[in-house]
Amino acid sequence: MAVNFARTSTSIQCLQQVFTTIDAESCPYRFNFHMHTVYSDGKFQPEELIDRAIAIGLQALAITDHHTILGYKTAQRYLEDWKWSHPQTDKPAPQLWSGVEINARILNVEVHILGYGFEPSHPSLQPYLQRGAVKGEGYQAENVIDSIHQAGGLAVLAHPARYKKSHFDLIPAVAQLGIDGVETYYAYNNPNPWKPSPTETQQVQNLAAIHNLLSTCGTDTHGRNLLQRL
Repeated sequence: MAVNFARTSTSIQCLQQVFTTIDAESCPYRFNFHMHTVYSDGKFQPEELIDRAIAIGLQALAITDHHTILGYKTAQRYLEDWKWSHPQTDKPAPQLWSGVEINARILNVEVHILGYGFEPSHPSLQPYLQRGAVKGEGYQAENVIDSIHQAGGLAVLAHPARYKKSHFDLIPAVAQLGIDGVETYYAYNNPNPWKPSPTETQQVQNLAAIHNLLSTCGTDTHGRNLLQRL
């Protein structure tokens, strides 16, 4: 019962509502739910990332470093200080959600699962926040998804068409495990300007609809430009 209560909190309902509004035009100027900092394999300091997000005019974002939330915590503190020091501004502060990217295994391939809106200090997630992939049973996608849910968060399959197994196989498989969504809008060939790959987007959209999954978007930024992946 505690898990269900956590996942029906006002905060998660708000995040779910945001995800239901996302379309092919949402990213990268309104929403961005996949970005990395120097705390994993990105080049942005968290403070720089927040400054750039404000400058772009992002409404909501998540920092999804691999197996750590140190970048998120640093960005959260910086954003709170920024809001306090800018009480009146034409650049409103974006909503920053907790986020992480976790390696997992399903159908004998490794995938990445994004967690959003979870309680950062929840015990279920701590094994996955030690800056390295978990081995054994914890590595299985079912357990990763369950741990995110126990922490009150939403679980999303990152870039479904980038793996050694087809997204036509992976999405039904993770849906059976109770995953909440898929990263529908993703630029697989790193185009400039950023734009979701049309073929993969349509395919993932169709699968998301069939399996009643939420859709998210993100640039998967690893460099120093929030409008590109690299």
